Amino acid sequence: MITLHDSGVFLAEGALRAAAPVSPEEGRRKTLAWSILQAHSVSGDPERLKIRFDAMASHDITYVGIIQQARASGLREFPIPYALTNCHNSLCAVGGTINEDDHVFGLSAARKYGGIYVPANQSVIHSYAREQLAGCGKMILGSDSHTRYGALGTMAVGEGGPELCKQLLKNTWDVPYPSVVLVYLTGAPKQGVGPHDVAIALVKAVFEGGFVNNCVLEFAGPGLAGLPIDFRNGIDVMTTETTCLSSIWETDGETRGFYEAHGRGEEYKELHPGGFAYYDKYIELDLSQVEPMIALPFHPSNAWTIREFLDNASEILAAVEADAGQRYPKAKVDLLQKIHDGGVWADQGVIAGCAGGLFDNITEAADILRCHSCGDGYFTLDVYPTSVPVSLELTKIGATADLLWSGAIIKPSFCGPCFGAGDVPAHNGLSLRHTTRNFPNREGSKPGEGQFAAVCLMDARSIAATARNGGRITPATEIEYETARCPYHFDAEVYRKRVYNGFGHPKPQEELILGPNITDWPKMRPLAENLLVELAAVLRDAVTTTDELIPSGETSSYRSNPLRLAEFTLSRREPAYVARAKAAAEQEAGRLAGEVPEKLQALLDRCGAKAENTQFGSCVFANRPGDGSAREQAASCQKVLGGFANICYAFATKRYRSNCVNWGILPFTLDEGAAFPYEAGDCVFVPDIRNAIAEGREDIPARVLKADGGEEDLLLHVRGLTEEEKAVLLDGCLMNYYAARAN
Repeated sequence: MITLHDSGVFLAEGALRAAAPVSPEEGRRKTLAWSILQAHSVSGDPERLKIRFDAMASHDITYVGIIQQARASGLREFPIPYALTNCHNSLCAVGGTINEDDHVFGLSAARKYGGIYVPANQSVIHSYAREQLAGCGKMILGSDSHTRYGALGTMAVGEGGPELCKQLLKNTWDVPYPSVVLVYLTGAPKQGVGPHDVAIALVKAVFEGGFVNNCVLEFAGPGLAGLPIDFRNGIDVMTTETTCLSSIWETDGETRGFYEAHGRGEEYKELHPGGFAYYDKYIELDLSQVEPMIALPFHPSNAWTIREFLDNASEILAAVEADAGQRYPKAKVDLLQKIHDGGVWADQGVIAGCAGGLFDNITEAADILRCHSCGDGYFTLDVYPTSVPVSLELTKIGATADLLWSGAIIKPSFCGPCFGAGDVPAHNGLSLRHTTRNFPNREGSKPGEGQFAAVCLMDARSIAATARNGGRITPATEIEYETARCPYHFDAEVYRKRVYNGFGHPKPQEELILGPNITDWPKMRPLAENLLVELAAVLRDAVTTTDELIPSGETSSYRSNPLRLAEFTLSRREPAYVARAKAAAEQEAGRLAGEVPEKLQALLDRCGAKAENTQFGSCVFANRPGDGSAREQAASCQKVLGGFANICYAFATKRYRSNCVNWGILPFTLDEGAAFPYEAGDCVFVPDIRNAIAEGREDIPARVLKADGGEEDLLLHVRGLTEEEKAVLLDGCLMNYYAARAN
């Protein structure tokens, strides 16, 4: 089904070639990735890219902070189309009206600076970007990790807010030229297999070994021709879960049809690799061999075919229970109760968001459920079309009626089920979701407080088949149904009537409207000569997600208030972290006031350092932090609480490392296999760190001051910093960097 090749390959006339009449160096310049990246780079160095994007998009738990950062750094108007969508913080129920205050701020910012404002429930961020911003050969930057429009011939990247701030200030996204991995598609999917099945199978194959980490995936091959555009989009958006940097697909008549259907035919261009394009690695994916898949908690890569899962449910669910029990000792996890009456039974089905709520997914779910019932038991089915235009067309063709008749509930365009702000299951509930992630707590439960729910990812087709059987988990390939692909008709009037499009027409005389929850960032200080940090959290998990670093769900209401949001940092993973970080920050406040606390003075005496030139704060250790979301708050909340460093073996994603740097958090790494036997309360002293960063030293000697009185040497690394990244770290954060240069 999927074969990974850790060696280079040429592609010519649609076929794989082991040898070619050109060198690999020449062949690299013939990939789609090369042509698009180089066309957008202003560096003049093909190996060190400085990218300027064609458009940007943010949603309502990121755009307030981004605009506040840019405003503090001298923003006058948006230089490129910038869409502010309202699809994450849309409930306007938790914490009074403060969510709606963010939306009012967003509209006022779009008017003042010349932006695009998409009101709540009109569209999820990635649907709007596909429909209105994408274009063949273009590049889009988004403050959401699932910013992926490669199937539309658009290279897109999800990053933390500071990277968008840079673009608003006409600066660049800087990255070394990445490795490019070919995904070579053959065959055609059988009926009942959908894009999530292909995507989950791909994530399972590549995630654990980091096969495509920070690479660009380039999709080509004879199997592409048989895939409808929604099928391609559904695979493409999930490439984020492989930890790749971006993606790009060949374009064809199916791509042209998408742009023409949306009244934007001029955005279509034929995109094909040149003759004998060379790829650093390649993946062969036979679509005909893909079976309906299920991803078990707590990651999309924890996957089996549904048939494998059903045949081994006791063993697999017992392993999930054991994993959950280790993570959350307060939760009484009982998933084995789902096995009864000859099957495995789910409590909930959800088809939603940028991956699940697509037109073709929902029409085929309606085909499966037509004239059938979800039943009157515990199982429920909720369907969220990805935009109002999609919802309108589903209504016109009768799919909405078929779903409602079956007992499904149709809900507005909203990303909530993807991150825990909607459809939170009951304790010990088992939810099947065609959404992007099933990380811990991603469904909104609070296992640290004893409440637990499990999310499994499945394709809309198998979720509908399960609903048809009253919640008994069923692969869609094992039921009979008839389907006919319906042509999609986009009605642009929906957006013309409600979306504010002010690009190119800023109104600088208008004022921003700031509700009481919208606050400015606290003052952050430059890096001192020496650094002393206390370990406030030591996380031994193989990977630490951004959802664990700063939870989603109920925290959404506070994304515009840095101080209140910081109270949630690591709250579901290491509840003691906030108190420890605050205690360290109090010691630093005393130092800055000239009254060094006794505890800090004792530490300074141990390492022979002076209070006047030694910064003190907190630090997080994790093996591999930052998998998942692009949200900058995973880093900024640590900084707000006085965090100055992360120590790890490797960063899970480029975007989380960027977030750390942009917030002035030193990205220390250890040699793979080096011991780190230290615990919360131990301290790390890093002498001469300011000069080390300024001079580009990558090997940083440090000293561990253990809480029990022992001391040990520790070798840290800070590798691959650009000149701008060095300056940002020295200044203390990106905002300080811009302020220093503005003055």
